[in-house]
Amino acid sequence: MPTPPSPHDEVHSEEFLRLLMRRQLKLSVACAAAFLVVLFGLPVANYLAPQLMATRVAGFTLSWLILGVLFFPAVWGISWFFIRRSIALEQDEVKSVKR
Repeated sequence: MPTPPSPHDEVHSEEFLRLLMRRQLKLSVACAAAFLVVLFGLPVANYLAPQLMATRVAGFTLSWLILGVLFFPAVWGISWFFIRRSIALEQDEVKSVKR
């Protein structure tokens, strides 16, 4: 009679890895899409609303304020979300295998 696989073996099973990779791919695509919106949003906003983007805020035009100050925190936020969610996905998968 075959013995059931240990939880350690199940964590590294093909099904486990496939499911984890599929969930991480969805997360990666969502974060990449958010990054592309942030990256191409400024040129699109400059093209579609030049008057708004020329508005002065704290001595800078809005477009320079977004580019110089708000762009990097937005990218950091996307990165932080990706890392936290990726770790959570891995922990959820491990917990489901251990049950």
